[in-house]
Amino acid sequence: MTHARTRPRRVYQDEVRARLGEPEAMIRAKILDHIDEHSHRFIAHSPFLALATADAAGRADCSPRGDYPGFVKVLDERTLAIPDRPGNRIADSFGNLAENDGIGLLFLIPGLRETLRVNGRAYPTDEPDVLARMRTEGSEPVLALVVEVAEVYFHCGRALIRSRLWDPASQALAAEIPSPGETAVGQLGLDIDPALLDRNLEASYRKLF
Repeated sequence: MTHARTRPRRVYQDEVRARLGEPEAMIRAKILDHIDEHSHRFIAHSPFLALATADAAGRADCSPRGDYPGFVKVLDERTLAIPDRPGNRIADSFGNLAENDGIGLLFLIPGLRETLRVNGRAYPTDEPDVLARMRTEGSEPVLALVVEVAEVYFHCGRALIRSRLWDPASQALAAEIPSPGETAVGQLGLDIDPALLDRNLEASYRKLF
């Protein structure tokens, strides 16, 4: 038996604000328009961020970015540079930024409950001086994202506390998820041993270190 799909009721912004109330003055005051010494230190120790963009029609995308701690460079108090390391080459973020240069970043540091949010505008660059600062193990990226900072603020740790993200016991959940090879075979209808795909993927991962 199938059921007709129904859309939940939309709650509009005036209702949202009425239900949530107004933020405290101190919360608003912590939103800076530049990278201060505290956010600079956080970025310098962060090995991972989530990068959010959207195209001209508002279709959104969020992708993970990671490398050695401090892989994102602070060029000055209002400018960041993010190296574009080899990935799947779909380049959704670059495509979105060509239509809509708004960007949102969420920096994490393993073990810390608080996160750092950075919002602004971004564009790709191949400026040699910028790329040279991102050289690791004799290799430098062919492109980087330059982020012109508009908002910087620390986000409280409630979400990470609730999710128990850094709790080792939470890693047991990974055993309940199919392997990447099993997922690919199921989604693409491949006639191949999933274990072979998993071994190839692990070999490609080992090349990163």
